[in-house]
Amino acid sequence: MKQPKGKYLWTANVGEKGQIVIPKQARDIFDIKPGDTIILLGDEKRGIAIPDKKTMQKFSSIVFDEEE
Repeated sequence: MKQPKGKYLWTANVGEKGQIVIPKQARDIFDIKPGDTIILLGDEKRGIAIPDKKTMQKFSSIVFDEEE
């Protein structure tokens, strides 16, 4: 199966303390650096999502009614 452009699939293992390691390629693509805080969104039917920084900044601007 050919991977659609801009779409990715990675796996990560969960350690005994519940920690996961985000694959390097994903960290590079989404500019995730050591010390960054990430948000996990969860839906019992749809799963877990980790939105990128730009999406969350845009969302928080809308929530707090700030201009971009």
